[in-house]
Amino acid sequence: MILDEIVEQLKTIEADLTIIKEFYKNCRIEEKFQELSTITNKEEFWQNPDQGKILKEYTQVKNLHNEYCNLLTSANDIKELASLFSTNEAELQNVAIETRITKGRTKKFKLSLLLHEPHDEHNCFLNINAGAGGTEAQDWASMLLRMYLRFCEREGFNVSMIDYQDGEGAGIKNATLFIKGKNAYGLLKNEHGIHRLVRISPFDANKRRHTSFAGVMITPEIEEINFQIDPKDLRIDTYRASGAGGQHVNKTESAVRITHLPTNIVVQCQVERSQIQNRETAMKMLKSKLAQKYQEEQDAKILGKIEKKKIEWGSQIRSYILHPYKMVKDHRTDYESMQPELVLDGNIMDFIEQNLVHNI
Repeated sequence: MILDEIVEQLKTIEADLTIIKEFYKNCRIEEKFQELSTITNKEEFWQNPDQGKILKEYTQVKNLHNEYCNLLTSANDIKELASLFSTNEAELQNVAIETRITKGRTKKFKLSLLLHEPHDEHNCFLNINAGAGGTEAQDWASMLLRMYLRFCEREGFNVSMIDYQDGEGAGIKNATLFIKGKNAYGLLKNEHGIHRLVRISPFDANKRRHTSFAGVMITPEIEEINFQIDPKDLRIDTYRASGAGGQHVNKTESAVRITHLPTNIVVQCQVERSQIQNRETAMKMLKSKLAQKYQEEQDAKILGKIEKKKIEWGSQIRSYILHPYKMVKDHRTDYESMQPELVLDGNIMDFIEQNLVHNI
């Protein structure tokens, strides 16, 4: 029935509006709007030497305020109309159209609020490394790789595997993806960190419970970089491609590994057919990593510290527990899901949004 469709759409709208309200409150947008309205409405405002700057900020805040109020009004109107015309199919058709429009506007506004940091709109590199623990950790790394591939598929991102190393017996030692799409970095940036899995090991004949770790690193693709890399600071090695993407496995040394000696940052690419293409991709990734490192160091000077975490117990950002109970918990926001199967199938948007709100 049309009414059922409207009710389901409203649930999505309400969930998005909850996040929007949290952002609106935490950022004190209403207070800013009222304050700037008072300033710009004063007769002497036009004599203010900063009137241009103030007006620009006022326009931005006013637009946020207006869209926020309009969305709240639209959601309330839809509820009232759906109730009023609950038995009128013809009128419900019109309400359904308005509901779909409001749903799209709400999602778009939510993302515009949450993804407002530099580089959020950029493409990104996603690197997964298995922690200590051999086959267990390597299998866990492959599960995370599948989770992110499924998430990217859901979001319509274009994904390229630029490096991949098989594990010993099962899983992967590491893998690097290049993820292309609007807001790819903004959505995935908070996945950066240590991920912990607790389960009954499929590789243990005694069916004991094991804990495994894997590290995820997210780097934005940065096109405009204002520094030069001294060729003397680079060590470039070539080797034969292996694993996924290696079209000429054991035939040509097309894979490239670049080490930036001053920082010991290592990048590698083996997915392209030629050594030249692999080198270009690896250099692009290296420049983005160096730019990110520089920005983190600048931020650290302000915060007074740099945190370096090993892929081990106590440093995880999220735990995926499959035994003795089922739960996925993010340790930064305390957000939980009791459906780890869905999460591992790429349903991580709720965790992403909770972190975006948490970091406001």
